[in-house]
Amino acid sequence: MTVFSSDPWWIVLIKVVFVFVFLLAITIFNVWYERRLVGKMQQRKGPIMNGPLGLGQALADGLKLMFKEDFRPSGTDKWVFTVAPLLTGVAAFTGWSVIPLAGEVEMFGVHTRLQLTDMPVAVLFILAVASVGIYGIVLAGWASSSTYSLLGGIRSTAQMISYEISMGLALVAVFLTAGSMSTTDIVESQATTFGGFVSFLHIPQWYVLLLIPSAVVYCIAMVAETNRAPFDLVECEQELVSGFLTDYSGFRYAIYFLAEYINMATVSAVATTLFFGGYRAPWPVPWIIQLNPSALSWLDAGWMGLAWFTLKLLIFVGVFVWLRGTLPRFRYDQFMDLGWKVLIPISVTWIVLVSFVRVAQTQNWLNQTVLLTAVGVVVILLVGFLLWDWRRGGDQEELSETSRTPSYETGEFDPYAGGYPVPPMPGQVLPELVGVLRASATEPAAPGSVPEPDKEDA
Repeated sequence: MTVFSSDPWWIVLIKVVFVFVFLLAITIFNVWYERRLVGKMQQRKGPIMNGPLGLGQALADGLKLMFKEDFRPSGTDKWVFTVAPLLTGVAAFTGWSVIPLAGEVEMFGVHTRLQLTDMPVAVLFILAVASVGIYGIVLAGWASSSTYSLLGGIRSTAQMISYEISMGLALVAVFLTAGSMSTTDIVESQATTFGGFVSFLHIPQWYVLLLIPSAVVYCIAMVAETNRAPFDLVECEQELVSGFLTDYSGFRYAIYFLAEYINMATVSAVATTLFFGGYRAPWPVPWIIQLNPSALSWLDAGWMGLAWFTLKLLIFVGVFVWLRGTLPRFRYDQFMDLGWKVLIPISVTWIVLVSFVRVAQTQNWLNQTVLLTAVGVVVILLVGFLLWDWRRGGDQEELSETSRTPSYETGEFDPYAGGYPVPPMPGQVLPELVGVLRASATEPAAPGSVPEPDKEDA
């Protein structure tokens, strides 16, 4: 914190402009990257015409939205309709004020960190800002005149509540392990290498290795938090046209579009910072540095941290694109069940376990007898669960085919009995076809008549 307090005002201004330009550049690249990668998945080229390798296409699309006609449909709330995208856009940029892009660097003769600022509760600040950005989506749905937009805003509310809880709980284990909520402290705490028989390899203790359940829960929650496939229920085309964006166009639509890609980079940057060592070099770079520290120390210092940070961030963006190109959209009940019935229970159980281990380390409870007893209990519980699940699966296989087949009445039925038309089940006949089927059973089939249904289908 003393490093940030000594920064002159013009250095702070330069870092603000740098972060702003970095986010705009990474957004343009991510739009191109997504379109090219999805194109490769679908055996097509993607954007290749404008600029080198088609990079100018994303810039042209952004400029087109900037100068496109921006109109507001009648029936919308004038002020809320305009403020909502600004709220989401400002929140998207604000979260990056506490994310470290690199370690200590020299900038125009001033020794500083490549980070705007840091605070003791920096990670909670990022979560709070992300929650404020969701309000822009909720207000957009409420202020619009379209029912589709309102439904998208309501879905966004449920989605925020469900997966913000999972995301917050996934980070508690990181706070307990690092002993801090400062993003800089969390990155530096992952620079420690593993000891024991692997100490000569200098493998850094990234929290993705120590806290695997927390990393998995966070990575799932961050995809849902950014409304990306397969969790894009807020704006799914088949049900809600474009969701909360249905009434938006022009510059206000461009702000939402920009905020979505910045949020995708934000959650990727948080995952990089909290679980993957932040701006620290990945293995085997630390091991290579130890071969000749005086000549190779630059690989994990200074401005090289920005290169490692950007590389890790782009890998996460590639995972976002991979999920979009391969997985179908969840049903809404599956989406809510995953958040409330799977991720939250796993997170709470994992927090209790991590808390116990931390207290045990402090009180020196972790001797060999205790560890062997704990491992034995876990193995017994795991084996018992597997045996129970195997027995349960065997009991289900013993059920007869008829008991698992849904029962329904055969013969003639009324397809409009429930108020809306339903198709006939096997063995059921529509009323207007009863006479035709009876006649076809006694007379030869004539051209254009309805044939008798197959006995197997009946």
